[in-house]
Order: sequence, then C-alpha cells, then structure tokens
Amino acid sequence: MSDLLPLFPLPNVVLFPNVFLPLHIFEPRYREMVADALATDRLIGMVLLRPGWETNYEGRPPVYPIGCSGVITHAERLHDGRYNIVLRGVERFRILEEDASRRYRLGVVEALGERGVSADDRTALRQIRAKLETLLAPSVEKSKSEARMPAAMSDEDLVNALAQYLDLEPLEKQALLEQPCLRSRAASLVELLEMKTMAARTPGTHTVAH
Repeated sequence: MSDLLPLFPLPNVVLFPNVFLPLHIFEPRYREMVADALATDRLIGMVLLRPGWETNYEGRPPVYPIGCSGVITHAERLHDGRYNIVLRGVERFRILEEDASRRYRLGVVEALGERGVSADDRTALRQIRAKLETLLAPSVEKSKSEARMPAAMSDEDLVNALAQYLDLEPLEKQALLEQPCLRSRAASLVELLEMKTMAARTPGTHTVAH
C-alpha cells in the first residue's frame, strides 16, 4: 500500500479485507479519484464518516482514522463520466494526516498488519465459527435459503464477509474493523449477534453501538 492513499469517505459503508464492494461513483471529485487510481495502483481507501458529517459533506468532514484499502478489480466508465466499480478489500490502515493537494481527499496512512493466527486462535475460531452458524441458522431458515457457511471458506474470509454483509449498523461494522486481530473480531461479532438476538426476544430492548 502506498503511504499516500486516496480516501473515499461514506456515511454507511465499511470495507473489510478480502471482501468485494460494488460502488457507483457520481461526484466529480470522486470521478477524478477513480480515474487517478486506475492510472496508478488502482487502490482506494474506504473510510467511515463520523456522525454530524451532513453539515460539511462538500468539504472535509471528520472520518474515523481506521479504514480499509481496496483494489479496483472492475471498472466501467459510463457515457456521462460516472463509474461503476468493484473493490476488493486489501488491508486495514490508519490515517496519520491528510494531504489537501487534490479535489478529493488523500491520506498519509500506515498499514495495520493483523496479528498472525496461532494454534490457540485456530481452536477458538473453530468454536466461534460453530457459534456463528448457530446464531445465523434462524435467519437462514426464515428466508428459506439454502445458504450455509461454505466449509471451504477460510475463517478470515468468513468473519470479514459476515462483518461486511450482515445487516449491522455502520458504527458496529467500524468497531469490528478496528479489532486488532481475527480472533477478537470474530468474538466481537458473536457478542454483537448474541445481543441482537436477545434484544429481538425482549420487546422494548435496543442494542446500542459504541
């Protein structure tokens, strides 16, 4: 990852490593960002806007410092200059400062490598994976879907895909992205789903993202 990364801030999207994200790019500044990325390393950093962004969206409203870079795997330029692109998450990063030399946002970033998975972690992840299957079974059954967690999918890809694709609040997804390792992210995902399951069974109870 380059030390200087184009930043694409959105209020409701969090990207995770190795997960695909389709995006429609229509603002002029971000069309320019995509064109520049396609001409270089094809990398874009997805970051989440902090609450209150609405008052300064056209400027540079505050974002959470930890995001995830994505490589453009597919790009379609439409006749009016808009783009349809697909990103694949690459790695987490932390914004150290911003560079204001372009119309779009650029961040001076450092890559956040995740801790390696130990034998103990693998044992814990097998147990967590079983819990996730149990927690998600009712929703799969309700939708009459044949979907099951693919046994061939790695623990890392499964946890990150669930974190991105499940119907969670953006701040909940951000909290999962900020977990320093796969084991803690998986455990936090189980805790979050358990709270939501409990809340669904108890009328008047709401989960709150921190």
